[in-house]
Amino acid sequence: QVQLVESGGGLVQAGGSLRLSCAASGRTFSRYTMGWFRQYPGKEREFVAAIGWSGSTYYADSVKGRFPISRDNANNMVFLQMHSLKPEDTAVYSCAAMRTGTPNNAYEYDYWGQGTQVTVSA
Repeated sequence: QVQLVESGGGLVQAGGSLRLSCAASGRTFSRYTMGWFRQYPGKEREFVAAIGWSGSTYYADSVKGRFPISRDNANNMVFLQMHSLKPEDTAVYSCAAMRTGTPNNAYEYDYWGQGTQVTVSA
């Protein structure tokens, strides 16, 4: 019932910024917790940030203070504003939607986008 499409990835120098966007289709978007995850080659998805339907936010320690998450329910959008990017932030970033569960647990999310590549050069 939910389709997710990410955009905004690209190549940026260390210290720069990118804003990732996730466009969602679905009549019940506002009732879902929305999360951002990243994945390194050969590794499992790693939690980055999430925002609940009530507006509560959750962050991985590695990005707290750098990657604020926000959502615009009226336009079915969720954003990840990435600042002070580091080479270790290089990964495929995916957005996901969850009806109910633990915000940082990838296995509990119900829908996933295809991902967008973020590459940070030194």
